[in-house]
Parts: sequence; structure tokens; C-alpha cells
Amino acid sequence: MTDFPLHLGAEVALALRERRPVVALESTIVSHGLPRPDNLHVARQIEQAVRDAGAVPATIGMVAGELVVGLDDAQLTRLATADGVTKLSVRDLAVAAATGADGATTVAATSAVAAAAGIGVFATGGLGGVHREAAQTFDESADLVTLARTPIAVVCAGVKSILDVGATLERLETLGVAVIGYRTRRFPGFFITDSGFDLDWSVDSPELVADVLAARDRHGVHHGGLIVANPLPTDEQLDPELHDRTLAEGLARLERDGVSGKAVTPYLLAHFHSATEGASLAVNVRIILRNADLAARIAVAATRRADTSA
Repeated sequence: MTDFPLHLGAEVALALRERRPVVALESTIVSHGLPRPDNLHVARQIEQAVRDAGAVPATIGMVAGELVVGLDDAQLTRLATADGVTKLSVRDLAVAAATGADGATTVAATSAVAAAAGIGVFATGGLGGVHREAAQTFDESADLVTLARTPIAVVCAGVKSILDVGATLERLETLGVAVIGYRTRRFPGFFITDSGFDLDWSVDSPELVADVLAARDRHGVHHGGLIVANPLPTDEQLDPELHDRTLAEGLARLERDGVSGKAVTPYLLAHFHSATEGASLAVNVRIILRNADLAARIAVAATRRADTSA
């Protein structure tokens, strides 16, 4: 009979025992979100951004059926370079473990695994959400419902602008997932600074985010996630006119080529990369590095607050 433990990397295990700040990172961006060989280089950069801000990175993934919180460099390299790495959401984890798969965790899976390991802060690029054709297809990312039941803070640049941003915000409200802007009252649009939608709440420091998390935990009333929406500065965003034109072209091509379901997001992201001559990829990297830095500073602030309250 095979055992299926949640394996903590040595550095992460020590950090958690010593109550030091830890930030969860996803592996899907490494295996599926960025082209080779840039993906491995960027993955290491993301981990370094967490370290530079005072926290320990915990990149989560599955290697030969073992679910690992805190991949070492050899494991990270394997998921970045191997063919056939499976994209794993929460529902896939047990099946993938039993079949000995190599897998990269999505936002949903990373959030759930991180919370199970006792990690309270997670950095990613952009959330999944409600797809534009969802009224017909019911296509909605598992990220949303997972965050409704997972007590973790997710630092992101909003949801990918290829999705239905307004419908996604409505679903997050219905599901009871709190959304706060970091130094903004406007919801970011991933590649662009402003998606066109207002936010009810804004915070201006990592310490205030830590206070929000402490209040949630102390109340014991709300057990869902907290989305910290961290927009790119306007001078670092993708040119809005180029973005809108590329998105319109991509949506027209979707209809022309009959692309639907799970194939929509990778199709549109690949179109952005090609049509913007790599500019969207550079923006994507800036997004995740900035989010990793902010997530680490939130984790540090939360740890200090916990130490002070103890």
C-alpha cells in the first residue's frame, strides 16, 4: 500500500517550524504559462524576489506523484523542462498522486495545498474567472469556488483581461471572497492597470493587509480567501490601445477557429504573445515579480504581528 504524504521541502519545513514568513507560489506558470527556457529562469527570479523581501518561497507542485510544498531546484527544473507535465486543479490532486504523475498546480490547487500546509499568503500573476461565453458554456475557473472556502491571501494583478471581468467580480461577491485593492480603488486588468471596475476597499500597506487577515482569523466568522489586487504602475502596463486591439483580434479568431472550453485561455495568451511581439510576456513577468515582492512583505508583516500578539 502506497502512502501519500504532503511533503514539505526542507527549507519550508524549517521555516514553518520556526514560524518564519513563507509565501506559496504556483508551478503552472512554470510548466504552462511561460515559454522555455525562460520559464525556469523566471521561476528562480520569482523565488529570489520572495527571498529579497524577507520570506521563504514555497513553490508547490507534484513530482512522480508526490505533492511537494517547496520544490527544490532539481524538482523545479524537472517541471520546467519535462514534457507531459499535467495541469492540476484541486480535483486532480488525488488522482495524479495515485497514478504517479508529474503535475503543475493551478491557482486553485496551490491555494488549497498552501492552506493545508499552514501557509497563509500566496503570490500569482492573475486569477482565473468567468469566461466571456459562460452564459452558454458555464465555463468558470475553479479558482473562484476554491477561494470561497480557503483561508489564504492571494496577491494578484486581478484576473486575466481575456475573461469577463465584471462577471468574475460578481461571482466573487456571491461566493463571499473579499477583494481589496493595494493602493487603488480600481480593479486591475492583468496586462493593464485598470480593468474599468471599482473596488469597495483599498489598503495602503502590507501591515494593513496583515491586520485584515488577523481580524478574519480572530473573528472566526469568514473562512474564505482574501484577494489583494496589485496593479502594475501605468508606465509598466501593456499599452492599452495595443491591448484592446489584440484582444479584439483574438476574440474574432476564437470564433473563426471554433476554439472553446479549456483551450480558450492558452489560445488567447499565445495570440497576445505573438501579436505584441513578446511585449505581453515581459508584462507578465513584471506582474509576478511585483506580486511576489508584495506577498513576501505581507507575510513578513503578518509574522511580526503574530509574534507581537503572542
